[in-house]
Amino acid sequence: MMWKTGAMLIKGKVYKYQVKVYEVGSEFGIDGGKISKAWISLDGKAVVNYDRGWDIEPVDEDAEIALAILIKEHN
Repeated sequence: MMWKTGAMLIKGKVYKYQVKVYEVGSEFGIDGGKISKAWISLDGKAVVNYDRGWDIEPVDEDAEIALAILIKEHN
């Protein structure tokens, strides 16, 4: 298990993120994958939060893009 943190630039906006990634997927991961926790924020406000289930689904298209990037990289 590993925590990964960082930031990404999407359409001129900086999204910060933290993800908890395991070596293998599980029923608790996003789409049965390796990411069991994911938090993405914009300007200090959460736009995505997944903690073994959805607390905050992506709030808009840009948040969906940020999540898709993390899933492609880590899930």
